[in-house]
Amino acid sequence: ESMKKELKKADEDKEVKDSDIYLGLVGKEYGYENAQGISPTEQEYDIAKKEHLQRWLFIKKTEEARHKKELAFIEKIEQDVSRKSFSNFESLQKEVYRTCIVYLKQEGFITSTDFDNSFHAFATIEDIDKEGLKEFVLHAREKRNFPLRVSNTPEKILTHLHLLRDDKLVNSALLVFSNQPEQFFPSAIVKCAHFHGLKIQKPIPNYKEIKGNVWEQITETVDFILSKVSISIGSRDKSNSVETVYEVPRKAVSEAVTNAIAHRNYKSSGSIQVSVFKDRIEVSNPGHLPPELSLEDLKIAHTSFPRNELLANCLFLTGDIERYGTGTLDIIESSLGKGLIEPVFEENEGFKVIIWRPSAIDDNINTGQDTVHDAGQDTIHDTIHDTIHDSAKNPQYISLEELSHRVVWVLKKEMSRDELMSTLGLNNRDNFTKSYLKPALENKWIEMTLPHKPTSRNQKYRLTRKGKKLKKELNA
Repeated sequence: ESMKKELKKADEDKEVKDSDIYLGLVGKEYGYENAQGISPTEQEYDIAKKEHLQRWLFIKKTEEARHKKELAFIEKIEQDVSRKSFSNFESLQKEVYRTCIVYLKQEGFITSTDFDNSFHAFATIEDIDKEGLKEFVLHAREKRNFPLRVSNTPEKILTHLHLLRDDKLVNSALLVFSNQPEQFFPSAIVKCAHFHGLKIQKPIPNYKEIKGNVWEQITETVDFILSKVSISIGSRDKSNSVETVYEVPRKAVSEAVTNAIAHRNYKSSGSIQVSVFKDRIEVSNPGHLPPELSLEDLKIAHTSFPRNELLANCLFLTGDIERYGTGTLDIIESSLGKGLIEPVFEENEGFKVIIWRPSAIDDNINTGQDTVHDAGQDTIHDTIHDTIHDSAKNPQYISLEELSHRVVWVLKKEMSRDELMSTLGLNNRDNFTKSYLKPALENKWIEMTLPHKPTSRNQKYRLTRKGKKLKKELNA
């Protein structure tokens, strides 16, 4: 009997050694143990490691306690290789398929030309916004020490960015630097809608289609979302400076929007959709996660696998995204840091990020239900609900959908444009001037301190009598 076991083990060892890839499934139990107390699965894994084989490990999710040796085995695996999780046969099948695709790409068996790296059929250098390109260079030099200067020709800058080859523009050059990318790619827009309730209902109270290059889309989409949520100017308890605080973290909103624009599938005829509900904000984009990543990977430190690498590189050079896969972690950490329910990532017809508003907590407490669980989230702890509620719910929050009203609300004495932008947490000067400052001036709610020198560096703004009256009404 002992001889049979030894022969069987030798055959199994040979099977592993003769393989190109070792695929291991890890569950709750550790299984049969040999005389040394090691299971056949761990023995096979050790042989695969010794033989330097490709090792694909898939760990089954379970709410039951795992065997202590199984936990130790999983810990060993995590130190050696990247592993995926699965909950049922369908999810296992999906993860194995994804891993196969990644392997075939790495080995060169699958090659393709990505959308953003493909030549556009008829666009020319004349379709590039030259001033926008110069502004990009200034930002990129400041943020990432970009080596070229604004004095360089557009052709040289675009060639350096790999957006121009053989005098032909690639698609991402138009998405990033064209005045009107939508004339080349009609679906390259963001559709924004605001709903007062918890679901999509007609008529839609507020709907907007946002066009323009990627930076314009990011800025205007973030502003749309923030204009639909409440803000607070906080208090002076700890300092004399007053900070404007949105009920949801601006960082989480900005990351969700930027990721959607950077990583969407531009071959799809669908557009990015943003929906603001009473209890949540949803940002959806056509496309799916790359095969290298799963939804669970988004909650831990992970490598970035941009779908549109050239486009993403431009956003990286201006500091809008990082190359380390930190975007989803920032969304989670900034939300939890503000005491909100943990955001949700979903992948069905496309990819969706759900950021919860404070009212989601109120609804859970008042109804005794857990909205997060309904959306597939299971990480919130009931023991900290009260703390979350206290920090997320602030009686000083006020809803100001008219953006120019926000200038009136935060303006104290005399403030410069940069001071107003900083107070409101805004970055884009042109968009602030167009959407916030100019309407406030046109409605005579504010006035310039140097009206005869509108472009002066010393220009500041103050409330008019009409503006002071409006501010009292807003605070009522």
